[in-house]
Amino acid sequence: MSTVQIQDEQGVRIITINRPEKRNALSLEMYTQLTEYLIQGESDNGINAFMIKGQNDCFTSGNDVADFLKNSDLGPEHPAFTFLFTLLDLKKPVVAAVTGPAVGIGTTLLLHCDLVYADNKAKFQLPFVNLALVPEAGASLLLPRLMGQQKAAELLLLGEPFDAAKAHTLNIINAVVDSENLIEFSLSQAMKLASKPPQALQASRQLMRDDIEVVRAQMQKELKQFAIRLQSDEAKAQFRAFLSK
Repeated sequence: MSTVQIQDEQGVRIITINRPEKRNALSLEMYTQLTEYLIQGESDNGINAFMIKGQNDCFTSGNDVADFLKNSDLGPEHPAFTFLFTLLDLKKPVVAAVTGPAVGIGTTLLLHCDLVYADNKAKFQLPFVNLALVPEAGASLLLPRLMGQQKAAELLLLGEPFDAAKAHTLNIINAVVDSENLIEFSLSQAMKLASKPPQALQASRQLMRDDIEVVRAQMQKELKQFAIRLQSDEAKAQFRAFLSK
């Protein structure tokens, strides 16, 4: 069974991260699939919005660390960063439905979504510094904008888990939704977007994101620093400790 599944419904491409036995950890192959499905949907005139969700009470626990370390050459063609830059460049809106763990990229990718909903089971975390790394996906720029420098520092420098109520207070998500209604409600919101005049929808979204090149430049800065940190002795020590657990 595919670890990334798609279903197109009423103008919405529903993308499901489907690797529950690994807490939906993202492998390099899965990043490639995600990118392909986004690019396909972007060029399909029958698709006007995306929805991203996880399988089995989990959004994603972040990178599959062992797989990620096999390809630690973090050039611009690396599957994880190709996915993030594809997400940045999308013209069509994205909705996310979050339950369970949303770790690392599981939280930072939400910063590029238009509407994000989570239930009380959702648990967010940005553990980059804990792994001797730096933030990615433009989080070092976008989080301070959303919530202010001190609150962003709390999330990025301490790297501690936080719940959906806090994510809502910090403007990372739009609303906390009952677990039994999360997927249905999120999909209904995506369908509302998909029903709008598509050119006006995309033009409005573009106007709201007119600093995309500033975000891209910050993502590139992060990528360079991330690559340096990944090869450091302290990062190697943290990853050895992580993989030994």
